[in-house]
Amino acid sequence: MNKIPVVMTFGGHDPSGGAGLQADIEALASQGCHATPVITALTVQDTRNVLDFVPVPASHVIAQARAVLADMPVAAFKIGMLGSIGITEAVHSILTDYPDTPLVLDPVLASGAGTQLAEDDLPRAICERLLPLTTVLTPNSLEARQLAPTADNLDDCAIALLEQGAEFVLLTGTHEQTTHVVNSLYQGESLLEAFTWERLPHSYHGSGCTLAAAIAAMLAHGLD
Repeated sequence: MNKIPVVMTFGGHDPSGGAGLQADIEALASQGCHATPVITALTVQDTRNVLDFVPVPASHVIAQARAVLADMPVAAFKIGMLGSIGITEAVHSILTDYPDTPLVLDPVLASGAGTQLAEDDLPRAICERLLPLTTVLTPNSLEARQLAPTADNLDDCAIALLEQGAEFVLLTGTHEQTTHVVNSLYQGESLLEAFTWERLPHSYHGSGCTLAAAIAAMLAHGLD
């Protein structure tokens, strides 16, 4: 009998149920995976705005993850909201023990409405500590510019992030003011493929979390 792959996901708790760990759990379950959610932050939010957030102590993040990792095999990791450099260091300390396990990193730095969800130096910590461990990085265009602030354009942002260690960068285009959405996949020093479709009306809470979790599920199933 085939076992259901386990995906450990690090992220914030969203009481509205639309984003964060709740979105991860639903996306992973829909792709035939079992989610083991590790809470990094408690947020106060509705479907439109984040009003406040409190990072979980880094020691609690480590304790949550270690308890699960000692009990069941994890086929992939997914990271969403980290919130602090201390938590970033904690997650790094865990992931370095699993260098062969795929990692999908969705670098959540702000809410969809623009509320900052990270310390000022967090982008640098993510680049230094997590990108070298990352299989697929899934920034939106705003996050890509924060992670690679000296790049001249989005293509250069993606290349800079690959040079810092990510194996693939999937740069999502939902935040751009265009009639079509373009998600661009990069590897090495080049664009591998661009995925384009007509922009839907409205914005969608938790779409980035859902996309990254679905990719983690595919990697957990062994798909390249």
